[in-house]
Amino acid sequence: MKLVTAIIKPFKLDDVREALSELGVQGMTATEVKGFGRQRGHTELYRGAEYVVDFLPKVKLEIAIADARLEDVLEVIRSAANTGSIGDGKIFVVDLEQVIRIRTGETGNEAL
Repeated sequence: MKLVTAIIKPFKLDDVREALSELGVQGMTATEVKGFGRQRGHTELYRGAEYVVDFLPKVKLEIAIADARLEDVLEVIRSAANTGSIGDGKIFVVDLEQVIRIRTGETGNEAL
């Protein structure tokens, strides 16, 4: 099992969710986060004062999947979240030791 964490632009959330649903992914967690990478933020003008916005709004998706589905899920996220511009995000993959469905007590792939 793997835990896929994707950091994407907020306006791409619906596109990624729909693409993953079409692939058969049944669940994910989405969290509004702020961060920066190569974008390094930007400056904005507000009521005549200029200020620097260091952290940009992003969405963090967390998806637990079976090993066999990993490559398909990564490709779907990458293609659905891609705008071709800087700040599109990153995808991280880590091994997932155990999953337990609280309601039924199922473990492993059956809990996904």
